[in-house]
Amino acid sequence: MSNRNIKISEGEYYHIYSRGVDKRDIFLDRDDYERFMKLLFVANGSNSFVFRELPTSSVYKKFDRGEPLSSIGAYCLMPNHFHILIKETKENGISMFLRKLLTSYSSYFNKKYNRTGGLFGGNYKARHADNDEYLKYLFSYISLNPVKIIDADWKENGIKDRESSKKYLKNYRYSSYQDYIGVKRDEGKSLNVIDFPEYFSNPKEFDDFINEWLVFNDVKNDT
Repeated sequence: MSNRNIKISEGEYYHIYSRGVDKRDIFLDRDDYERFMKLLFVANGSNSFVFRELPTSSVYKKFDRGEPLSSIGAYCLMPNHFHILIKETKENGISMFLRKLLTSYSSYFNKKYNRTGGLFGGNYKARHADNDEYLKYLFSYISLNPVKIIDADWKENGIKDRESSKKYLKNYRYSSYQDYIGVKRDEGKSLNVIDFPEYFSNPKEFDDFINEWLVFNDVKNDT
């Protein structure tokens, strides 16, 4: 589960993504999504864990994960892949975190669905966010991914229904979007936004930022 396509350097930001093997779905029900989201918090720490022994109803409050291995700025889970915007805060931290995350989730998934073999399609991929413009853009790219579920070709053809897309995003629990628009929930503990530039000083600024992208693609649909 290691990354080999680029070098990961301490203090730098990366867009991490991985798909299911043969593009298969890796989240089949609500429990799958929630397990992965809890692992985003639990696995991103120096302490070891056995998931079945964790206080599942309050894992974000009662589990001491130790020193964080990396800092997550944004994430999104899709039926057959995931995206994470992450910062390397200690040497090999991202690699250690992803090894724990993907190994634990794959073991859970294979046991639950009585399957064997790798769940993810090879090594995870990483793209270096090496400039401010691209880093800020990733917050919109990752947050807007769920629109594909209801409008698969929106990037190519523009948004069909901007209001419906916005409503869908606000109700989509399996990303960091809700945390940025001000929803108070335990899942927000997986984020460490202090390690990222302060692009959005309040929920309205983030909401306006996302709306600009939706408007842009809505306009594109009319041209």
